[in-house]
Amino acid sequence: MSTHDVIIIGSGINSLVCAGVLAKRGRKVLVLERETVLGGCIRTEQLTAPGFVHDTMSTAHPLFVTSPGYAELKDVLHANGLDYGNNATPTGVLLPDGQSLVMATSRDANVRGLNALSAGDGDAYGEAMALIEQNAEFIFTLLGNELWSGRVAKTLASRVWKQGMHETASFFGPAMQSCRAWLETHFRSPLAQALLAPWVLHTGLGPESAMSALMAKVVAFTLEAVGLPIVRGGNARTVDAFRAHIEACGGQFRTGADVDRILVHRGKVQGVRLADGTVIEAREVVANVTPTQLYGRLLKGDDAPPALRRQAAEYRYGKGNMQIHLALSEPPRWPEAHLGEVIYLHLTDGLDGVSRSVNEADRGLLPSAGTICVAQPCAVDPSRAPQGQSVLWVQVPECPRHIKGDAAGRIDVPADGRWNAQVAEAYADRIVERIGAQVPNLAGSILGRKVISPADLEAMNINLVGGDPYSGECSVDQYMLWRPMRGVKNHETPVKNLYQIGASTHPGPGLSGASGFHVACVLTK
Repeated sequence: MSTHDVIIIGSGINSLVCAGVLAKRGRKVLVLERETVLGGCIRTEQLTAPGFVHDTMSTAHPLFVTSPGYAELKDVLHANGLDYGNNATPTGVLLPDGQSLVMATSRDANVRGLNALSAGDGDAYGEAMALIEQNAEFIFTLLGNELWSGRVAKTLASRVWKQGMHETASFFGPAMQSCRAWLETHFRSPLAQALLAPWVLHTGLGPESAMSALMAKVVAFTLEAVGLPIVRGGNARTVDAFRAHIEACGGQFRTGADVDRILVHRGKVQGVRLADGTVIEAREVVANVTPTQLYGRLLKGDDAPPALRRQAAEYRYGKGNMQIHLALSEPPRWPEAHLGEVIYLHLTDGLDGVSRSVNEADRGLLPSAGTICVAQPCAVDPSRAPQGQSVLWVQVPECPRHIKGDAAGRIDVPADGRWNAQVAEAYADRIVERIGAQVPNLAGSILGRKVISPADLEAMNINLVGGDPYSGECSVDQYMLWRPMRGVKNHETPVKNLYQIGASTHPGPGLSGASGFHVACVLTK
C-alpha cells in the first residue's frame, strides 16, 4: 500500500500551492522534481559575485498575493519565513530620449499624471480601471475558476438575468480588443502608450493580440491594488516556506526524481515510474507538465486517445526569454533619481517599438531594439546586495526560440539556428549597452554578469520549451476554454484521477498558483 494520497510531478508554484492546500486539508502528498533544485521557475542563486543574490528566473508576486491559494495559506507561509518588500511605484517606462513616466499604486495620482501629459488621457485610464472594477467579479471569475464549472455557469447566467443577453454579449467584443486598438483610440500621449504596452508581454501576448487590451487593463488594475511584491531574501524563500509547511503536515519532496511514465491500469491512474525504474504508487497523480510532455512522453500506448496525442503534438509555444543578471558596485544613476525606486522599469521605443520587436522575434530574428524589463529588487530588499551596492534583474521577453537572423544585421547566427553562448553574450551586450545609454555609471560599476539564454532556460526547466516562460503560446485558440487543448476540459485528463496543472493550463502563465489550487479543491471535495 502506498503511503501517499497524491503524487505531484514538478515543484513549480502550481505544484507548491496544490501540495500546500492538500497538506493543510489533511492529504499526504509527495512532490517529485526532476531537477536538483525545487521550485520550477522559482530560484535564488549567487550567480555573479559573492554577496549578490539573484532571482534566476521569476521574481515578483502580484498574481500570487491576489490568488485564492495565498488567501488560504498566507498565515502559515508567513509563519515559515515568507516576507515581502513593496513600494508605491511598481512600474514605469523610459524612452530613448530620456522621457519617463511612472505608475503609482494610487489611482488619483495616475489619472493626474496622465492628464498632465495629454488632456483626457488620465480620464481614459480612469474609465478603463473603473470598467475593470465594475466587472471585477465577472472577469476574475472567468480568469480564476474552472471554466467548465457550475460556478462559472451560474455567474454567466446571473449576468444575463440582470443585464440581458445583448448587454452581456457586448462585454466580450471589447474584451477581445487588441492593446494597440485600445491605446491608439484612447490615449494621445506616446509616453502613456509606452507605459502600458510592454505589460502585455508579461501575459504572453503582443500589442496586436486578441484580448491584449483586457489583459493590459487587468495588469494595471492589479498593480494599483497590490504593487509588485518582492520576496525579501530572494524568491527561493517562497519554496522554503511551502516546504516547511508541507513537511510539517507529513508531505515529502524528492529532487533528482525524473518521472519516466505515469502508470495506468484500466483507465485509472496507479502511480508513476521514475527513470531509474522506481515505482511509486498513489491514488491520484497531478502533473505540472506541458501537453507535449503529458501526451507525448508520460502516457504510453493506449493510455491516451490518438486525437489528444495529435492535439498535443500540434501545441504551439511562444517566444523565448532571456535573463541577464548584473552585480553593481553602486546603484544605477538613471536620468531622474526617482526611477531608482521603480521596481519594474521598461526601456522601449514605445508602442511601435514593442510591436516591431514582437514581430521580429516571431519571424525568428534577434530584435534590433527589443523591449527591456529592468527589475530593481534592492529598491525594496537591500539584502540582495552588499551595503551601497546593487543588483539588476533584466528580462528580455522578445527572443526567437529558433534564430533565423539578426534584425540589426550585426550578430552572426549559427547555421543550425540554436542559441549558443557566443550568440547569447553578443545579444546581451546589445541589451546592456542600451541600458548603459541611459545609465552613465553602468559600465564602470558592473562587478559580475550572468546571461541566461532561451536554451539555458529550457535546460533548467523542461516546461520552458524553447525558453518560453509561459509554457505555450497564449493565442485565442490556446487560451481560456481551449487551454491547454480543445480535447480536454478544466484540468482533467482521459485517465481517471490524473490531473494536469501549470502554465499550460487555465488560467495560463504567471505566479498565481491558480491551477494547483483548483485541482487541490477538486481532490478535497
